[in-house]
Order: sequence, then C-alpha cells, then structure tokens
Amino acid sequence: MFDDKMLINLQNTLSSSGILISFSGRFSQGIIEELGEAIIKHMETEERPRNDIYNVFAIFVETTNNIKRYSLSKQGSEVYERIYNSGIVTIGRNNEGYYICAGNLIEKADADKLAAQLDSLIPLDKDQLKKRYKEQIKKDLPPDSMGAGLGLIDIARKCSKPMNYSLRDIDHLSFFTLTVKV
Repeated sequence: MFDDKMLINLQNTLSSSGILISFSGRFSQGIIEELGEAIIKHMETEERPRNDIYNVFAIFVETTNNIKRYSLSKQGSEVYERIYNSGIVTIGRNNEGYYICAGNLIEKADADKLAAQLDSLIPLDKDQLKKRYKEQIKKDLPPDSMGAGLGLIDIARKCSKPMNYSLRDIDHLSFFTLTVKV
C-alpha cells in the first residue's frame, strides 16, 4: 500500500533527479497535449530560449506518441494490457540542460529492430542526420508500417548529445528506455 512516507520519498527522488514532470500509465492524446502544455509553460517561466522549448516539446511529443502508437498496435494480443499500461516519461533539468527519458514494454521481437535503428542513428552527426531524414522522406512506406520512420531521426536531430537507450528483459518482453538531452 502506498503511504505518505512513500510519497515523500518519491518526491525527494524526483527532486534530487531534477525531474520537473513525470507521467506513468496509458498515454492518450489528451494526456500528451496537457503534459505538453505544462512543459511549455514551465519552460517559459524559466525564460528558456524558444529553440530549447521547441526541442523539448517536440521530443516529448514524438516519444510519447511513439509509445501510444506502439501500445495500440498490440491491441488484441495477450500482452496488450501490460504494454499499454507500461508507458512512462520524465522531463528533467540538470547542469547540462534538459532531458527527456521515456520508456515502455515492447515485445522482444521488436527490440532487435528498434536497437538496430537506433544504433544506425546514434553515431551520425547533424549533417548526416539531415541527409538520412531527406532519404527517409523519399522512401515508400511498407504496408505494415506505423509511420515513415522519421520520428527517431527527428529526435536525434534535435538533441544536443547522442541519444542513449537501453533494453531490459522482463519476462517475455523487453523494457525499452530512451534518454535524450537538449
């Protein structure tokens, strides 16, 4: 059972980690929009540069929409409820700037494909990412595609340091975490 001591400990953990906003659970369009608004307002009160605000907001929207789309794509599967309820995003600030950390459960069969895509993007510089983005736009979409594959490229273009990710096996699924610094 969750009690006041646990809540205080959670608040202390979030505060000591520099976390400004955190959400865990099912991502809906409404929740994404509300949290996005909160991010913008918070950063505006800190008088952050517009470009920083835009990049943090855009990365937040892309990561949470990726979680939402992936979860919904598993509708009807026996792991759907676990995946759909596993999303989490935190936005924080430290002495290096802002960071967005998002994660969710994914099927192990999807983990290798996602890791390969990220591994191909992480070493690229800004010019190479721009080129990859333009190449990707021109490609035809496979019939089973959930998008044009531009989201992760766009995130990589907006971050100030290379993206970092991890995959942790949990039962017959993997927990995917993506950390991006702006």
